[in-house]
Parts: sequence; C-alpha cells; structure tokens
Amino acid sequence: MSIRGALLLALGLAVIVAHASAHSCNCARCAGVAGNAPITPAYSADSSEQQTSTAVSTRSSAAVQWIGGSFVWPCVSTKNIYKQSKRYVPKSVIATRMQIYGTEAFVALPRFKAGVPATLVKVDLKHRGCQAELTPFPCWSVQEEGNCEALQSVVDIFLDANNILWALDAGIVNTLEQPVRRCSPKVMAFDVKTGKLIKKVDLSSLTCPASRLQYLVVDYAKDGRIFLYISDAATRSIIVYDVTSGKGYRLVLPKAVTLGCGKTDVLYLALARSECGNNVLFFTYLSSQRLFSIKTAYLQSGSTAGRVHDHGPKNGKIVILGTDGGQFLFFRFEGSSEILRWNTNTCFKSDNFEVVYNSPDCLLATQVAPDYKIQRIRILESNFPDFILGQVGCGAYQVINVIDNQCQ
Repeated sequence: MSIRGALLLALGLAVIVAHASAHSCNCARCAGVAGNAPITPAYSADSSEQQTSTAVSTRSSAAVQWIGGSFVWPCVSTKNIYKQSKRYVPKSVIATRMQIYGTEAFVALPRFKAGVPATLVKVDLKHRGCQAELTPFPCWSVQEEGNCEALQSVVDIFLDANNILWALDAGIVNTLEQPVRRCSPKVMAFDVKTGKLIKKVDLSSLTCPASRLQYLVVDYAKDGRIFLYISDAATRSIIVYDVTSGKGYRLVLPKAVTLGCGKTDVLYLALARSECGNNVLFFTYLSSQRLFSIKTAYLQSGSTAGRVHDHGPKNGKIVILGTDGGQFLFFRFEGSSEILRWNTNTCFKSDNFEVVYNSPDCLLATQVAPDYKIQRIRILESNFPDFILGQVGCGAYQVINVIDNQCQ
C-alpha cells in the first residue's frame, strides 16, 4: 500500500471522497446530536485547577475554526524567511490530535508534508471568527526540524491528571511525500502552564527501523509511578515504559489481535479509568475483527501472560476517538460522521452504543477530549480526505466543536 493509502487507513477515512475540495469560511457550523442530556467529562474533581465555575460559558463552548495554519510569528521577517524557504506552506498543515487545558486546546500537527513550521501548538478556545491562530508550544525553538533535542513530528499527545502534556514524536517527517527520518522516536513532557520541559524519553531501545508508533496513553499506578503505553502497529506490540524507573519493555500482542489486518494498519489505544484506580487499556487494529483490552495493573507489573481480554466482534472497522476521562469510550465507524459512545462497563454490542454527535458535511472526527472548564466533550474535525488528495485550496478546514445538545 502507498504511503497515501496508509495515512487514509490510519485515520479511518474513506478512500473515495466525493465532495468539494475547499471550504468557504462558514462560522458557527451546526452539528446534530441525539438525546437531550449534555455529554460531560468524568471525574471533574481531578481537574479542579481548570474549573473557575460550574456554569457553562456559551462563549467558551462555541466552535473554534481555522483554514490551513495561521501561526503567531515572532516577527514578520521570520514569517517571510519561512515562506521563502518553503518551510511554511499553509496548505501542508492539518491538526489530527487535541487535548484541552483551561481555555486552550493543545493540538498536534504531524509533519505529513513539507512546510509545517511547528508540530505542537495551542489554540485559544475563546477566539471568535473564521481564522484562529496557532501558537507554537512551548516555543519556536522546540519546533526546529532536524534538531533532535526538538520535536520533529508529533503524532499524538496526552494530558495527564497532573497537567503534564506528553507528546509522542515519531521522528519521521514528510510521510505523505518522501519520508525522512530526522531523529529517533521519543516522548517529551511539558508543564502545560509554564511550558517547561519536564521529561524526555528516548524510545530507540524499544523500537526497530520498521516501527510505526501511533498512539500514546499516560497512566499513574496506585503507588504514584508514571507509565507510558505506546502502540507500535508494525510490530504488533505495545511499548510499556515506567517513567519513574526509566525502564520499559515491549508487550507482543496475541496473533488473534491482527486477524484480518493488512501490513499497514493503525493500532488504536484508549484508557478507561475507574474511581478505584482499576484502569483498563483498550486496543484494536482498524481492520481487525475484534476489540481487546488489558488491565493496566498487569502492564505495570509485567505479568501480562494470558491477561488480554477479548470483548468480541466489532461488526465493522472502527476508529477510536478517545474517552471522557472515565469509563465512556467514543468511536466512529470508518468513513462515518456518526460519533458513538459506549460505556466500557457494559458488553461491547450495538445495543449499548449511543449516537451522540454527527459531524457536519465533508468533515470527519479524529479526536475527542474532555473540557473540564466548561464540563463538556470537545471534538476535533477536519476535511482530512481532501488534505490527502491535495484538494484543500489554500488549506484544510479544521474545527474544534462541542458535543452538546445544542448547535454551536
């Protein structure tokens, strides 16, 4: 399969796209939602720093949108230099992953194509208008391509309970054009409030040249230790790394996990949390036939033999979008605009799936994340199929919406 096809597969998007190549600047787009009750995050008390009041602000919960990538530059001359050297090409920029802290969204911009000046940015959720600005996080120097102390291509991010933002850097750029490995894969952790680098984890000893790192989950053990779980789709494995001790290992998954998969596929991860701390890591390949999980206590102890749980058939290819920070998992079927919610404490079957959102025409979701400040679930959407086909005009349309019972 071509790299282009692999990227389509990796985001669970339909290969055949029959819609307009460019979007007009259409503010305050409307999305249909089933039911009347608002969809809220779990365990809001865990993020009390993010909450200033229990009231939901209409201004804070409206959609935030942009086309291409309009960055906050140090100065005009810097922007001109980047443009002239083709290190800044607005139509090469697209957001795929998102986490929320306070009134800001932290967004991953993988370097799929040349011309992405920053691969990790933040967006002001209070912005109104048709062109939100992207501010490199934590700063411009950390975005330098070719500098292995900096971020090369962030493919996933995770905000933990202690307000540390963890970024999975694949180390490979221009993956849709001519892939170039700039650096070894790594994870970098930043204090979300100050931007200070807290930790850097080199993953070279736990990967191989064929590795395709895709998803990152951060978990805390009951004794306070920090663990990273990273999916490596190419090697049918999950990397388990104890940040506290600086040690890690690879969990090779049972062959049944890849039943029905091709050579290029995506391995999704999602963490379901419980109040008592008995967390569960769910995982599945896009093209595989079944959904699986393992209790994180087994991953943390290394006692994983025979511990993988089979939840049954999926009845189609599903794209896992994230959780509410608790027991509810959000997903959609490949190419579908319907977002479904499943209570992971129930059996994995269609009777237990609830439609909670429908993406606007031409858009597909790539991530959901809890917004504790407004007590809602945010959703990141874009016209990624158009981006892949090079049919986005001046840039891809991207929007951060709210899963709610009202049109925003």
